[in-house]
Amino acid sequence: MDDFIAERRRQIAFDMLQHANLVFQCVLVATIIAIALAVLINRFRALEPVANAVSAVGLTLPSFALVGLLLPLSGLGTTTAFLCVVFYAVLPVLRNAVVGLAGVDQTLLESARGMGMGPVGVLLTVQIPLAWPVILAGVRTSMQMSMGIAAIAAYVLGPGLGSYIWTGLVQTGGANALNYAVVGTVGIVIVALVADLLLLALGRLTISKGVRVA
Repeated sequence: MDDFIAERRRQIAFDMLQHANLVFQCVLVATIIAIALAVLINRFRALEPVANAVSAVGLTLPSFALVGLLLPLSGLGTTTAFLCVVFYAVLPVLRNAVVGLAGVDQTLLESARGMGMGPVGVLLTVQIPLAWPVILAGVRTSMQMSMGIAAIAAYVLGPGLGSYIWTGLVQTGGANALNYAVVGTVGIVIVALVADLLLLALGRLTISKGVRVA
């Protein structure tokens, strides 16, 4: 194993960065989409059961099935991997964002409106900051889940560490099959742990002490 890693350390480091880059971009886009949908659902509460149902169905959809549906539209490559990861990354953030926005005290919203704030001002300065701890918890879940899902990128010739796992499976019984599988799996775990630490740090920086204590 030591020789295997030593011979490929630069490529392994590059693939870890590619994996992290793919997931970070997907989760960022997914978070923006999820918060926008949650704001819409919070305004029209009749949509909440629909969103919950879509989230539940979406999470049960096998990733390979989704890849199969996307391939005729987006073809082999990073685009298909990106769309697939974004799809799954939206769902945990959306659920938490809906719950977080719904949990904001109505008296605070009324007070903000009474001070002359418009809908956008109330959303940006009251609702989202107060709901942010719950939303960020969804982002952390989404990030961890997306790290594993991004491994399918190798199946559509996308970037990341999934190629090591696939190579290990293809070469089952070969001299380096186990090395490939272990490097790919452990590499994804390391990237996921680093990403979670960064999100914890983001929480410390973006959640005020008053909200954190509450």
